[in-house]
Amino acid sequence: MKYAVLGAGAMGLRYGLLLQDAGFPVDFVEIWDKSIETIKQQGGVYQSRDRENKHLVPVNIYSPEEYQGDPDVWIVFVKQMQLADALKRCKHLFNDKQYVIAPMNGIGHIEKLNQYFDSNKVLSGTAMIATVLNGPGDVDFMGPAGAGSMKVVNQNEKPDEMTHKIVEEFTKANLNPELTTNFMGTLMSKVILNSVLNTLCTMFEIRMGEFIQAPTAEKLGRQLINEAFDVCERDNIKLLNTREEEWQAIKYASTTSMPLHFPSMYQDLSKNRPTEVDYINGYIYDLGLKHHYEATTHDYLRNLVHLAEFTKTFNEDSLLAVEK
Repeated sequence: MKYAVLGAGAMGLRYGLLLQDAGFPVDFVEIWDKSIETIKQQGGVYQSRDRENKHLVPVNIYSPEEYQGDPDVWIVFVKQMQLADALKRCKHLFNDKQYVIAPMNGIGHIEKLNQYFDSNKVLSGTAMIATVLNGPGDVDFMGPAGAGSMKVVNQNEKPDEMTHKIVEEFTKANLNPELTTNFMGTLMSKVILNSVLNTLCTMFEIRMGEFIQAPTAEKLGRQLINEAFDVCERDNIKLLNTREEEWQAIKYASTTSMPLHFPSMYQDLSKNRPTEVDYINGYIYDLGLKHHYEATTHDYLRNLVHLAEFTKTFNEDSLLAVEK
């Protein structure tokens, strides 16, 4: 099948390059002009693995306005807060035959995708695949070849022939997909993991493997897990894991699969980009409010991340202005 990847950031590039390497035609559609210009000027994307073997891989990249392709499947990796605009710019490219899969961080994308695609052809999922974007058109795959995994789930929870074909081709591309039939349970399991690791590692500018060594890591993690599970139970969401299994998944990611990884939220904050915390910890808190339950730790961490974002706007001149 032919794929179009919307978003040439870290994860979009990883998925697209792996599929391309497996022999499938891939186009990249990007909304960031600097990324498009850089990739075109250098003749492709620089790809490395664990900071080694950096090499140039030719790719096709377009703005939404330039692109004229008709892919079978769209793979969406755009930041949650940019998605509505990205889809609007691409709407002339969508048709009723196409499928879309969006294994994005956080929750907030499904309603937006449903405005442009048949809900029976909307897939989402989770991606436990550590990747770093060094800069426009420069991506670093973390871990050995074949590292990482993902879950794929249909919005209607009814896998069809096309879903199985996507899973088969993702398997050939070493994305290690696992098909599930629990839509919200699948998405929320990753949201809960991210609500612990992404947020806390970002706040203290540490790798996942450093976080898990802290004497307070388990207490902090379980507190966030318990609040999130309390919310999900009130919303009748059946999660894939138990509370204990969720903590063990966090431990495994931190100690075994991705100990050297700085989460994507940290990467955004360190480069003065808005984070997706409102779609992770914020989503958990807001969902709880619908059931008259306050996940106060999640809300507190959301506001701390926003405070950290705000402090990035300060410079010497602004501080001098305050002193005067």
